[in-house]
Amino acid sequence: MIPYVTVEEASFALGRNLTWLETVWFDYSATKSDYYLYCHNILFLFLVFSLAPLPLVLVELARSAFGWFDQYKIQPKVNYSLSDMFGCYKDVMKMFILVVGPLQLVSYPSIQVIGIRSGLPLPTLSEMLSQLFVYFLIEDYTNYWVHRFFHSKWGYENIHRVHHEYTAPIGYAAPYAHWAEVLLLGIPTFMGPAIAPGHMITFWLWIALRQTEAIETHSGYDFPWSPTKYIPFYGGADYHDYHHYVGGQSQSNFASVFTYCDYIYGTDKGYRFQKKLLEQIKESSKKSNKQNGGIKSD
Repeated sequence: MIPYVTVEEASFALGRNLTWLETVWFDYSATKSDYYLYCHNILFLFLVFSLAPLPLVLVELARSAFGWFDQYKIQPKVNYSLSDMFGCYKDVMKMFILVVGPLQLVSYPSIQVIGIRSGLPLPTLSEMLSQLFVYFLIEDYTNYWVHRFFHSKWGYENIHRVHHEYTAPIGYAAPYAHWAEVLLLGIPTFMGPAIAPGHMITFWLWIALRQTEAIETHSGYDFPWSPTKYIPFYGGADYHDYHHYVGGQSQSNFASVFTYCDYIYGTDKGYRFQKKLLEQIKESSKKSNKQNGGIKSD
């Protein structure tokens, strides 16, 4: 809770006038407890889980009905109906109500311990971006090792096999998992803010971005116009789709966001071999078509 009664008092304490955004934040949060603000995560996660995959649902339906976007579908032989996707969403919402929501409600003491603040001043854009970058790096590295554990014999058979029920992933399947996996993967997500605590707004943005990124990598579509194509070492949908396609035997492409861990530890060799093989097949096909096209009959 902001320890000031008025905007003027806050301005005096900061030694400057509040920015427009700080004034908006003050008006909204001044009378609300930090716990209440933290619980906004429940709303944000619900909105991300519910709304972010919707465009992908429309794309999948349009592809099935009219053949649109077919060239971007990573596994074109797999089609999902509206009932298939809605069934996945219902399962995700059950997990949200029974596990994710209650976890958010009881985890606030950890936020107090690590020192995530909700007061003024608000973080600058550069501060938020640098912290988010650190959060993504830390989550990516720790998630890599948790994910590798899930692909051990015990981890897969008892926990991770639920997530791999979708060998051709869809957006709603990003958070579809065993309850124990949901809890364990919360550790990498929370580790970044624990090491480099910032503002509550940065924390909200981190949670929303991480889940949106997971939905994008589980989209089942490799869109060439995706802005993530310009992020260095970013895995993306095609990279993670291979992991689901191989399934339980997969010892490749464990990365959640970036690909550097898979490259360093040699767990992307199968994927790189497949991509190289596909490129060779495409080149051979092009050469064959050119040669056939150049033959003239008398």
